[in-house]
Parts: sequence; structure tokens; C-alpha cells
Amino acid sequence: MKRILLVISFTLISFMAFSQRDGNYNYSLGIRGYNYTQMPKLFNQSNTDTFLTSYFNSYIIKFNDNLWSYRLNGSHLRKDVVFANNCDNCETIDGVMKDIAFKVGFEKNFNYSVVQPYFAFDMGYRSNTFDGKAESTIQPSYNIKSTKDGFTVTPTLGIKLNPHEQISVFVESNMEWFYSSTTEERHQGGTTGPSSSKYKKGEFLLNPITVGIQFHLDSKN
Repeated sequence: MKRILLVISFTLISFMAFSQRDGNYNYSLGIRGYNYTQMPKLFNQSNTDTFLTSYFNSYIIKFNDNLWSYRLNGSHLRKDVVFANNCDNCETIDGVMKDIAFKVGFEKNFNYSVVQPYFAFDMGYRSNTFDGKAESTIQPSYNIKSTKDGFTVTPTLGIKLNPHEQISVFVESNMEWFYSSTTEERHQGGTTGPSSSKYKKGEFLLNPITVGIQFHLDSKN
């Protein structure tokens, strides 16, 4: 019986030592393959709960220190979007949205097991632009443009599954605060020239699910 317990204890110790995974490597490279995210509000968009799906447009580099990691994030998105402006039947805006972000932060794992829950906190810069056309039944169509540049803060909860010592599959969810300086321009033709407005505003953006994969490199052993 003592021999069996000794074998089980040795097996568990060996398993836990192996399952430290990314803590045994100096850095990790990752890509978010699936993103379901809420984008910044455009103009007087009537439905602000619209979420966009994107694939393989966000990347991460991590520098690992046991249960702690320091992370650099970058993302880009170009998407054709159509939405109702002012009210559902007032005006339709159709155009191209471009969104880029750069963030730096940290990540804290809660254990060394194969399944690792973690908390992360990132902050950085985000730029969101839109260029399109507005159409309605009561006035001629006109060109419209929006530019948002600002500061972003993003607390994140996630969980990692480690099927192999050098590979982790992860799922994240976060709530991002985006404080931006916004410029909106309307080009309606004629001799009056474009009209524009500028303002500063903060908004919360829910990103309920992100799925990605990380590769752990440069072993510490």
C-alpha cells in the first residue's frame, strides 16, 4: 500500500511540474483566431448593442515569469458595416470601418495546472475610423466620416487549456473602457462646404468571447 501511494505521489508531482507549461518558457507568441466584440458607437447609431465577428486579427506577445506574464497586444480590423442612424427608419449609413489598437499589460495565472484560469489588465491606444455614405427618404445622400482616437483600459478574465507543454488554447472575456477624442464630418455638397463636430467621450465596450492559441518558446531549463 505504501508503495502504491509513493507511486501516485511521484506521478502527481511529475504531472504538476510538467503542467507549469508557459511558466517554463521565457516568452509566448499568440493569435486570437475568433473575436466576438462590441465596437465603438458611430454617430447617432440607433442600435449600440451590435457585435462584430472577426477572425485572426489580434496578436499577443508575452514575457513569462512563473505565474506572472507581461503582455503586448496588437489588433487590426477592416469591416463593411451598415447601420441605422438617429432611429431605425430615419437614416441608413453604409461604409467601411477600420479599427486598430496597441496595448501593454500583465497577466496573472491562478495555478500551475493543465487548466489555468487567469486575470489580465491591459491599457493603451485605440483608433477607430469610419468612411461612408448616409441615405434617407427625406434628403439627398451625403458622405460622412468619423475618427476616434483615444485611451483604452481593459480588465480581462480568461482560462487556458494546455494540451501540450509548448501550446495553450485560451478563451477570454473583457470589458473595455475607451475614452476618445471624436471628429465627425458631413459632406453634403453645394457651396457651403463640409460641416464637422468635435467632442470627447468615454464608453464601455463588451467583448464577451475571444478564442486563441499561444506557442511557448525559449525554455528556461
